Amino acid sequence: CLRACIIHHLKTSAETSRSESDLFFNDTAARLLQNMDPSVEPCQNFYQYACGGWIERHVIPETSSLHSVFNILRDELEIVLKGHPVSLFPPAALIEQRDSRPLLRLIDSIGDWPVASGAWNSTQVWRLEDTLAVLNARYNKKAVFEMFVWPDDRDSSRYIIHVDQPALGMPSRDYYLSDGNYKKVRKAYLEFMVSIARIAREDRNLTQDEERVREDMTRVLELETDIANATSPAEERNDITVLYNKMTLREVQQAFNLNGFNWTRYIQGIMSSVSVTVQPDEPIVVYCSPYLEKLSDVLSKHSHRTLQNYLAWMLIMERVSSMSRRFKDVRAGSQPCFGPIVLEARWRDCVRYVQGNMENAVGALYVRETFSGNSKRMVRDLIRKIQEAYVETLEELSWMDEQSKEKAREKAMAISEQIGYPDHILEEENKKLDEEYTHLNFSEENYFENILENLAASAQKVHKKLREPVDPDMWIIGAAVVNAFYSHNRNQIVFPAGILQPPFFSEKQLQALNFGGIGMVIGHEITHGFDDHGRNFDKDGNMYNWWSNYSAERFEDQSKCMVEQYGKFSWKLAGGQNVRKTRHKQKGILERPNLYPLNILLDFKTQNYYCHVCLFVLNRVLGSLQNFEAFSEAFHCARGAPMNPEEKCRVW
Repeated sequence: CLRACIIHHLKTSAETSRSESDLFFNDTAARLLQNMDPSVEPCQNFYQYACGGWIERHVIPETSSLHSVFNILRDELEIVLKGHPVSLFPPAALIEQRDSRPLLRLIDSIGDWPVASGAWNSTQVWRLEDTLAVLNARYNKKAVFEMFVWPDDRDSSRYIIHVDQPALGMPSRDYYLSDGNYKKVRKAYLEFMVSIARIAREDRNLTQDEERVREDMTRVLELETDIANATSPAEERNDITVLYNKMTLREVQQAFNLNGFNWTRYIQGIMSSVSVTVQPDEPIVVYCSPYLEKLSDVLSKHSHRTLQNYLAWMLIMERVSSMSRRFKDVRAGSQPCFGPIVLEARWRDCVRYVQGNMENAVGALYVRETFSGNSKRMVRDLIRKIQEAYVETLEELSWMDEQSKEKAREKAMAISEQIGYPDHILEEENKKLDEEYTHLNFSEENYFENILENLAASAQKVHKKLREPVDPDMWIIGAAVVNAFYSHNRNQIVFPAGILQPPFFSEKQLQALNFGGIGMVIGHEITHGFDDHGRNFDKDGNMYNWWSNYSAERFEDQSKCMVEQYGKFSWKLAGGQNVRKTRHKQKGILERPNLYPLNILLDFKTQNYYCHVCLFVLNRVLGSLQNFEAFSEAFHCARGAPMNPEEKCRVW
């Protein structure tokens, strides 16, 4: 298997510098010991065994709803960025002084917010197409449905307009449609709506009409619920070949009239912001035909007033975190909707905003301070070895026929990579970076307006690509990001500088640790090219069925095994063994580096990458190790033990 191939490489390379390695082994052993819970037998629950100490030492911060190695590294990254002054953000006192004034001007720009207006009425000229176009083009906000420009799944060399079902005000459709704790969340969400509307009325010097405000926002929630109910559940959207429906603009109008909705007026209203004209034969990919078929009934059920209240709310809700303290306090008070009740420091809000919206500028600062030039070469070498190992594992797959294996080999070796950062961001005379931001007119006094200007620039950056060729060298994410990505349209894996830091990667640590850290991430991202979504794309990133019928059917059978296995998991953790006796046994092994096998070290490092205070990652860890024969062999787990079940599942 892939893991065995990596172990073979590690054992070979480790012979070259044993004395230097011993030092790293000792340091690593100390860290691993600290993270462990030796009271648990590894064959009973390896997650608790390897991560129990880490979980005990780490508490979820009051400002977060989860905590993991990823979160710790992100916190460290933000501290690095904090040291660089950014004139985009004014002192907090100035934000407080301006209070709601920027928000009230925003409301005026989108045709008002009826619940917080004394003048809005349904007899005035109002068109859904126009308001949706303004939200998309000027504020990068997509409501009712999404319209965006992205590479064509069937021709990854060109961009095309896409239409899809919308994101919702709450995290998923379950929040609107399910009972239990979701009812509590819905109640808190409605109170959040009402509270913000109440503040807006107060600051517009309108009399408080509690009954009307609550009635208006209750209807908005009802509309959101109807929209959520019309959307397709996530489990019905896994097959991109079923979702993909290419039509002309004329055909979209004929198929989805939506009570007279003018699709040309809507799309042209957006594309005019980048001086692009669309014609009736403009190709469009519709990802959400079932949703659009239901949308006419939803729209006909609700008044223009409710629709305008909803659209304004969708925009306002996202901007509350950029407002003065009293707005943020209302949001924090809606804890069931948004998680932690303790507000983040304002500087973290600022850093995260700049990091997410000026990625290349921030990336240049971060890379110069933290990223070694030799890291790119080392990570590229790791990727090659894991690619080759992945190809070797294909030979072991009995469920895949030779025709499909050959295509899989081609795709695996064709995967390209982006590592660390785009080279141009470090150029001294950086015209490309200057051009990226030259059109932005930021003012240190106008924080809220800076954000709005950046939203418009972000929307225009995407929309203008419609008449441009796809640039395969363009980065899809910034360098200062602690995550990794696979793009099915490019057949490409991306590892920003932010994740190429300890504990995931270091030039100075043993290759076993790099393989167990960033190597695990590399393998994870490569596998995305062959999962139930990625497998629908060929080596060039085009949607194409390269599987034989035989292999496709066997893939589904193997996947069902995984589904059934994970369905048997529970949250109960094992324990109760003799703490002192087990601790001494493990300490003896860990303190003798020459006796510490590389395969066990790799298991520990991989496990530590998944250490997490919230246990929703538990099943992912246990399931993957339960299916590895090499793991059971390394830890001498008896057949039938929790970590070595009689029946094992394997897809790749």
